Amino acid sequence: MTAPTPLILDSAAQDQLFRKAHTAGTFSDQEVPESTVRAIYDLVKYGPTSFNQQPLRIVLVRSRDARERLVSHMFELNKEKTLGAPLTAILAADCEFHEHLPRLVPHLPDAKDTIFGAREMREASAQFNAALQTAYFIVGVRAAGLAAGPMTGYDAAGLNKEFFPGGDHKALTVINMGFPREDSYHPRLPRLGYDEIVSTV
Repeated sequence: MTAPTPLILDSAAQDQLFRKAHTAGTFSDQEVPESTVRAIYDLVKYGPTSFNQQPLRIVLVRSRDARERLVSHMFELNKEKTLGAPLTAILAADCEFHEHLPRLVPHLPDAKDTIFGAREMREASAQFNAALQTAYFIVGVRAAGLAAGPMTGYDAAGLNKEFFPGGDHKALTVINMGFPREDSYHPRLPRLGYDEIVSTV
C-alpha cells in the first residue's frame, strides 16, 4: 500500500503542474485560443504579491509581423523555437504600477505616494513582484494543459524599445506557449534535494 501523501493536491495534479511538466521547446500546431489565456490569467491573478501590487503586463504575440519583430531581438538559440510556437507571451514589469494602488489597496490610501514615491524603489518592487506573477503564470499555463517555454535569451534593450517604447515597462521573460507534442520536452535535469536547500533554526 502506498503511504499517504501530506499534500492535499492529488498525484495527477501534482504531475500536471510540477513533476511531469517542464520547459518545452516545441509545440503542436494547435492554436491557443484567447479564452484559454483569459482563463489562465483569471486563475493566477490571485497569487500573492507585496501590497497587492499588480505590476505584471503581458503582450501576446500572434501576428506574423509581431513575431518577426520579436524574433529579431531573440538570441540565435531561441529564434527557431519562437518562430515555431503557436503563441508567445512577453511578460514585463510595469514600473508605474503604483498608479493602480488606490483601487487595489483602498485601506492604504497613501501607499502610492508614501511607499512607492521613489522611482528606484518602484522599479525594484515591480520587477520582484512581476517575477512572482510570472511564476504563477507558468503554473497556470500548465494547469490549462499547455506547455510553457520561458526564455531570457534576448536583447532586453532592443525588445523593450520595440514593444514598450514608453520606457515604463521592463521585459522579464518571453514565454512560448502551446499544446505539447511527444518530443516537446528534453529529459529533466537534476534538482537539489531538500537537505541541500532547507535548514531549521
